[in-house]
Amino acid sequence: MVETIRVLVAADNLLARAGLAALLDSQDSCLVVGQATSDGLGDAIDLTQPDIVVADMGWQATAMLDALAAIARPDMPVVALITDGGDAPAALTTLSGFGLYGLLLNENDPELLQTALQAVYAGLIVIDPALAEAIIPASSGTPDPIPEALTQRENDVLQLLAQGLTNKAIAHQLGITDHTVKFHVNAIMTKLSAQSRTEAVVIATRAGLIIL
Repeated sequence: MVETIRVLVAADNLLARAGLAALLDSQDSCLVVGQATSDGLGDAIDLTQPDIVVADMGWQATAMLDALAAIARPDMPVVALITDGGDAPAALTTLSGFGLYGLLLNENDPELLQTALQAVYAGLIVIDPALAEAIIPASSGTPDPIPEALTQRENDVLQLLAQGLTNKAIAHQLGITDHTVKFHVNAIMTKLSAQSRTEAVVIATRAGLIIL
C-alpha cells in the first residue's frame, strides 16, 4: 500500500495554486494539507507540518525562489515546478539548501509529478532530464575529454549518484562508510570539474560514463 504524502502547495498565482492542489488531491498517494503564496510560505509550513512542499514558480520565479531560500532546511523536501528552463540554474542553487528536492518542468503529466513526489519523499533527488541542457549549456562541439579517469570504485559511486541516491544509500549499497562515499563523491566532482552532484551526473552522461 502506498503511503499518503501530506503536501503543501505553494504558488503566487491563484489559478495555478488551486489547479495544482486539485490535481494532487485527486491522487491516492497525496493529501493536500494547505496552500500558500510566497509571502506566507514559512507560516504555512509551521501551521500544516507537511511531508513535502510542491512549489510552482510560475513565470516570475524570483519571489518563490526567495521564499524557498528563506525557509531552506535539510528536513523539508521540496519539489519545484518551473515554466521557463532558464530558471533552472537559479532554482537548483536554491533547492540545494534542502536535503531532498525535485526540479521539474510544470508541463509534466500528473503521473510523472506523482512519481517524482514519491521518489523525493522516499529519499531521492529528482531532476527532469529535459532540464539538463538548461543546467549545463551544451557546447558547440565535442564534449571535452575527462582529464583524469575515474577509478572503478568512483565509477560505482557515479552510477548510483545518477540514480539520485543519497550518500547513506550509496554506502549501504556498496558496503562502505558514509565518509568513504563522501570522499569518492568529492573526487568525482574534482575530476569532472563539477560544482554539484547534479552537474557531475550531467557531465558524466555527456562523456558516456553513465550506464543507462
